[in-house]
Amino acid sequence: MAKQNPNGNFNIIATTLAGLEEVLAAELQALDMEYIKAGNRAVTCSGNLRQLYEANLWCRTAIRILKPIRTFKARNEKDLYEQVQKTNWQEVMDLEQTFAIDAVVSHSTFEHSLFVAQLTKDAIVDQFRKVTGERPSVDRVRPDVRINLHMHENQVTLSLDSSGDSLHRRGYRLQTNVAPLNEVLAAGIIALSGWDKKSAFIDPMCGSGTFLIEAALMAQNIAPGLYRRDPYGFEQWKDYDESLFEMVWNTAEAKEKRDPQAAIIGYDIDPDYVAAAWSNIENAGLEHVIQVEEADFFKTEAPAIPGVVVMNPPYNERIQSEDINLLYKNIGDTLKNKYQGYDAFVFTGNLDAAKSIGLRTSRRVPLYNGSIDCRLLKYELYRGSRKGGGEQ
Repeated sequence: MAKQNPNGNFNIIATTLAGLEEVLAAELQALDMEYIKAGNRAVTCSGNLRQLYEANLWCRTAIRILKPIRTFKARNEKDLYEQVQKTNWQEVMDLEQTFAIDAVVSHSTFEHSLFVAQLTKDAIVDQFRKVTGERPSVDRVRPDVRINLHMHENQVTLSLDSSGDSLHRRGYRLQTNVAPLNEVLAAGIIALSGWDKKSAFIDPMCGSGTFLIEAALMAQNIAPGLYRRDPYGFEQWKDYDESLFEMVWNTAEAKEKRDPQAAIIGYDIDPDYVAAAWSNIENAGLEHVIQVEEADFFKTEAPAIPGVVVMNPPYNERIQSEDINLLYKNIGDTLKNKYQGYDAFVFTGNLDAAKSIGLRTSRRVPLYNGSIDCRLLKYELYRGSRKGGGEQ
């Protein structure tokens, strides 16, 4: 790949979690990407090299930012092998660089993604060996160049992975509890809540603080990629423009708001979680923005200022709770009696227990936490006569 005109546009695919496609599309829109189209766990768009760097730094709900290099149909092994070899891989990477293939296969005559990845690797290695007499090495853990193969109904897209390590690994989290929330999922849930980044944000079961930190990053306009410790995938590309990336990084740093923009408050009944949350918050440099207290949510009072409550209570999947239905009933009672005027969002994978909340939902958004089928439930907690929004 020759040096690219940084202003020349090319196709970009940003991957995300199921249910967050529209949130990610809005983020790409904010970066002035063109031809944005939300798909299944991915958003396609068009942008230039600067925007590719910006997407890695700024997108809160992207997992990977991919640059497609070739699309083709592969009916069988021979097709796949020959099509992969049609790319001149010496333009993509050097012999000394390590590489890895991530393959995703669905509704195709090929059943196993590992087999497809192996075949793709063979085609690349054989091409190098034929031309140079030597072959590049594979490193599955920390490759210099990560190649993404997506096959759906035998239609293949080969892409370069510009992110390297998954973007959900922000780098600020030192301490986690036994069931930490994926940062991309946390950011997506906050975006879906419609929080205005100015009113109060409360997480009354804050665990290791992921919701609080993601909310603070949004309110303070901090690019999540600024916490990144590992290099991005694009830093190993042949068309890497170091001065352009430095400009993108410096611009992102300059956009941070130093003064606290909103009251961001977390509670947890477990002192170990409070300590873990504090350690992550300090690591993110946000101790001047976030308050965390050791407190029983059921005994708290809402601050006088309006705002949102966002919480991820136990589901009885990974964290066990003594009586899950009673826990959820108490959540409903506390919201109804003490958080009037707030919008509350309960993210849960236990839909039976959620019925015990006893409030009418005004919205139910299907999402997944790993493989757990979840819902983000919205409750509008009216003041006065419509108190609690009625029973279910």
